[in-house]
Amino acid sequence: MHEIFDDKSQHCIPFLLERLKAHQEAHGNDPARTPPFFLGLNGVQGAGKTVLVSTLHSALRTAPYKLPVQTLSLDDLYLTHEDQVNLTRRYPDNPLLQHRGQPATHDLSLAEKVFRSLREGKETAIPQYDKSAFSGQGNRVPSDKWEVVNKSGEEKIKVLIFEGWSVGFRAWDEDVLRQKWEDAVKQKEELGEGYKGRLGHVKFEDVRAVNEFLRGYDGLTDQLDALIHIDAEDNQYVYAWRQEQERTLRATKGIGMTEEQVNHFVDGYYPSYELYSETLRAGAFKPVPHSVTANKPATGWEGRQLRLIVDKGRRVKEVIKI
Repeated sequence: MHEIFDDKSQHCIPFLLERLKAHQEAHGNDPARTPPFFLGLNGVQGAGKTVLVSTLHSALRTAPYKLPVQTLSLDDLYLTHEDQVNLTRRYPDNPLLQHRGQPATHDLSLAEKVFRSLREGKETAIPQYDKSAFSGQGNRVPSDKWEVVNKSGEEKIKVLIFEGWSVGFRAWDEDVLRQKWEDAVKQKEELGEGYKGRLGHVKFEDVRAVNEFLRGYDGLTDQLDALIHIDAEDNQYVYAWRQEQERTLRATKGIGMTEEQVNHFVDGYYPSYELYSETLRAGAFKPVPHSVTANKPATGWEGRQLRLIVDKGRRVKEVIKI
């Protein structure tokens, strides 16, 4: 089993502090007028995202920084169990929407509400989600059990770390989406069993539904002041990483998915890795033709994203500032 360790924060903390300084200067270095700094953190499942978030959170809250930091996971914004069931009923033939995970399975109105409340420095309840509820189907934790920040007499949150496997993904124009899907189908036909992707196995209308839902996530991505992307040298690593996590669960707790269940689970996410890693690698804030960022300003996006490329052992091989 690969050791879980942190070799990423040494790159991420200086980047975050640099962007935070620019953020404060843009608001005249006036604490009363400076909204919280929103940092997005993307990483494929198993890449070490959770370890990095934990390290950043603890490091930034202690000396010499002593910053009031809050983390929010995209996973904690999943639909309630009832709403997820209703979604699967609306799309009964779409395998990508039969379980939580893909764009469409998060409560964007709740996310916008939390973002707005934090930005305004108001008392804010941070959503929580219980993945073990309903025999693993999951459900939102009752709101009276959520952590509350920015309470009266407390120091206001200055940094929000918003993390998730698809944070920063951007939708494609439909013609580009169709071309990418057709290329994947052609590759599957040519390679047969040698085809390692999943995009070529799903119907275009299923992918199109997810792409349309993804457009709604721009309301969150556009609020991010900076983004850190933990990028695998090969997206296929996610299968091995998730297998490793489940083996550990089975060994320590006696529960966990089988290898077949893990592969099926990752299959449900993988088409989005194939479709949206490209724009994320180019830069989530960069104007990209034929995507939802096409009409964004040509300048002002530079320097706001850090890309850490990791090998199969999750070690950082290359650091790219975008």
